[in-house]
Amino acid sequence: MENGNVNITLPDGSVRSFENPVSGAELAADIGPGLAKAALALRIDGEMRDLKTVLTTDTTVEIVTTKEEGDEVLELIRHDAAHVLAEAVKELYPETQVTIGPAIEDGFYYDFAREKPFTPEDLEKIEKRMHDIVDRDESIDREEWDRDDAVKFFRDQGEEYKAEIIASIPADQPIGIYKQGDFQDLCRGPHLPSTKKLGHAFKLMKLAGAYWRGDSNNEMLQRVYGTAWRTEKELKAYLNRLEEAERRDHRKLGREMDLFHMQEEAVGMVFWHPQGWTVYRTLESYIRNKLEKAGYEEVKTPQLVDRKLWEASGHWDKFRENMYTTESEERTFALKPMNCPCHVQIFNQGITSYRDLPLRMAEFGSCHRYEPSGALHGIMRVRGFTQDDAHIFCTEDQIASETEIFCDLLMDIYKDFGFTKVRVKFSDRPDVRAGDDATWNKSEGALKEAVEAAGLEYTMNPGEGAFYGPKLEFVLTDAIGRDWQCGTLQVDFVLPERLNANYIGEDGAKHRPVMLHRAIFGSMERFIGILIEEYAGRFPLWLSPTQVVVATITGDADQYARKVLDACEARGLRAKLDIRNEKINLKVREHSLAKVPALLVAGAREAEESTISVRRLGEKHQKVMGLEEALDALVEEARVPGT
Repeated sequence: MENGNVNITLPDGSVRSFENPVSGAELAADIGPGLAKAALALRIDGEMRDLKTVLTTDTTVEIVTTKEEGDEVLELIRHDAAHVLAEAVKELYPETQVTIGPAIEDGFYYDFAREKPFTPEDLEKIEKRMHDIVDRDESIDREEWDRDDAVKFFRDQGEEYKAEIIASIPADQPIGIYKQGDFQDLCRGPHLPSTKKLGHAFKLMKLAGAYWRGDSNNEMLQRVYGTAWRTEKELKAYLNRLEEAERRDHRKLGREMDLFHMQEEAVGMVFWHPQGWTVYRTLESYIRNKLEKAGYEEVKTPQLVDRKLWEASGHWDKFRENMYTTESEERTFALKPMNCPCHVQIFNQGITSYRDLPLRMAEFGSCHRYEPSGALHGIMRVRGFTQDDAHIFCTEDQIASETEIFCDLLMDIYKDFGFTKVRVKFSDRPDVRAGDDATWNKSEGALKEAVEAAGLEYTMNPGEGAFYGPKLEFVLTDAIGRDWQCGTLQVDFVLPERLNANYIGEDGAKHRPVMLHRAIFGSMERFIGILIEEYAGRFPLWLSPTQVVVATITGDADQYARKVLDACEARGLRAKLDIRNEKINLKVREHSLAKVPALLVAGAREAEESTISVRRLGEKHQKVMGLEEALDALVEEARVPGT
C-alpha cells in the first residue's frame, strides 16, 4: 500500500489502485460490467475467497467465473447447492433439523434429522423450491459469531445437531455463519455472492440413510443426494452419462452374459462361470506373455502366513484392520492382503549379486482384504482378488531406468485395450507410514526424478502414498469419460530394510536393494469389470469368451453347421453350435444379448455352396462369404495383441 492506496495485482500482471479498501465485487465491476456479471468468487494469493471479501492491503487477486475449468469452481457451486437444499427443506418441513452438507465428487448431499421419511415426491417439491430460492436472488453474506452465542442461537432454533458441531469448536475461534434469506448455516466458506449465481443446473438424485457423524452407534439420518454443474448443458451431459453407465453396468452385463455371480455365503468373493473364467484366463495369458517378454520371472507364494512376517514387514501395525486371520497350533496366521513380504522371502534365499539386478519378480497373487460391506461393488470392489503383481529389486542407480521401462510397458498394454488417455498422479507420504523422514525424502526424490526422466507429466496427490513409500497412480479415462485408477508404481526403501534384504555389491559388501512395487491391471477382477463397462460387454474378438456361434436356419443345414464348427475350432476360434429347432430371429436375439461378436448362419443354400452368412454384433445386415475367407478374417481379428 502506497500513499494509502490499495494496489491489486491481476493475473496478467497489471495493477489497479484504489484510494480505499475495495471488495472483490467492486474490483470486478471496475474491470468491466461483463466480468462483474460473471464473477463468482476471488482467488487471493491462490486461496479461494468470497467475492464480497474486502481487500485492505496490496495483494494478488484473480476473479473466478463459471468459465474456469477445474474442480474448485464445481466445488464452490456444489457447496452452495447444498446450502440451498437445506434452506428449501427448512422452508417446506420446518420441523427438520439440518446437520452436515458437503460438496462431493459430481455433486453434493445434506443429512437431515426428521421423523417422517422423505419420499420421491418430497424430492420433487424440494427441488422446485430450490429453483424458487435461486430466482429470489438472495444475498449470501458471511458473519463471524462468538462460539457460545452461535451454540445458543442454534439450540434456540431447535437445531441440536448444528449446536453440537459448533460446541466442539474451541471457544476462542470465531464461528463463520453464512446467511441467505432467513436461513443461517455454519460454514467456513467460501460461497457465491447470491443464490442467483448458482443457476439452475442442478438436480436432486436419490435418498439414503446415514449415521450421525458416520458412527453406527448414533442416530440414523436421512441423506439427500444431488448433482450440480456450471451449465445446464453440463448437467444434461452428466445425466446422459449416468444413463449410459447404467446400461454398461458390469453387474447387469455379467448376468446377461453369464460371466459371474456373487452371493451372501461368500460376501465380496467372485463365482466365475465358464464364460467369465474364459475372459479371465485370456487376460491372464495376455499379460503373462507381455511380462515374459519384458524379463519378468513368475513365482507363487503362500496365501496363509504367520503374523510374525506381517509384524516384521509393518503390515500388522499399519494394515491389521483389513486382514483376515485364523488360529492354529497356538499361532496366528493371516491371509495375505498383498504379496510384497513373500517376494522378499524369495529374494532372501541364497546370495544375490549386483550382477543379478534388476530382478523382476511377478505373481498372479491371490489376496484377501476386509472391505466394509457398504463399500463393495460387484467385481470392482471385492474382498478376494488376484493382483497382477510384481516387484523389481534394483539398485538406486537403476530406479530411473526401471521406471521408464515399466511406464513404456504399461502404456503399451493400455493401448491394446483402447485406453489412450492416461493421467499420472504422484502420491506422497501419508500420515500413517513406516520409515523416517530422511528415508521418505530420498524415496520421493528418487521417484520424482524417475517419472520426469520417463517424460511423464503428473499431478500431486498429497498424502495418498502407501505406508512404505510414495507411488505413481495411473488413471485411465474410459469411453464415457469416467476415470479409473489402475496401475501403480511405488518406490520402497523401507521393506528391504525391515526384512533384511541384501545383495552383494561390486565392492564385495552387503547393500540394501530398492524395491519397486508395480501393477498394471491392479487386480484381475476390477480390470475385467472396467473392461465390461468400457466395451459395454462387446469385447474385442480376441477377448470375447465365445467368439463365434454357428447357427442354423433349418434342420437341413445341421450337418454342414457341425462341419463349420469343427473348422472354427481347428483354427483356434472359441465357437459354439446352435442347431435348436427355433427361428433364426430368436437365435440372433439371444446371442446378441449374450454379446457374441460373430454369428455364422448356415442354411440349405450355404451348405450347398460352402459359404456362410456372417452377422456381426450390432449390425443389421449380414454378409455372405466363402467359408475359408470368413474364417481367415475371423482368425486374423482374433489374434491376441503382441503375438
